[in-house]
Amino acid sequence: MDNSLFDDLKQSLKEAVAIRRNELAPSRVTEVHAPDAKAIRAKVGLSQSEFAQLIGVKLATLKNWEQNRRTPSGAAAALLTIVEKEPDAALRALH
Repeated sequence: MDNSLFDDLKQSLKEAVAIRRNELAPSRVTEVHAPDAKAIRAKVGLSQSEFAQLIGVKLATLKNWEQNRRTPSGAAAALLTIVEKEPDAALRALH
């Protein structure tokens, strides 16, 4: 490894440790917000069982999302976002 690359890597690690110890502020912070499954379901006016069946997840999974015990991720989060942003089109496509 090139010495300058190694020095950059060492410096980055030192900065990461300092940030973790709250000794240095991060240069940027990225926050990711999971879709609110309960609000999305309420928006389309379906029961929990109807909505779970519509989006292809188990009822228990939907309940866990709605009670914040679990967070939808990946394809499920994308599908919930689509239903949230374009409910009419999503419902037409999924029925």
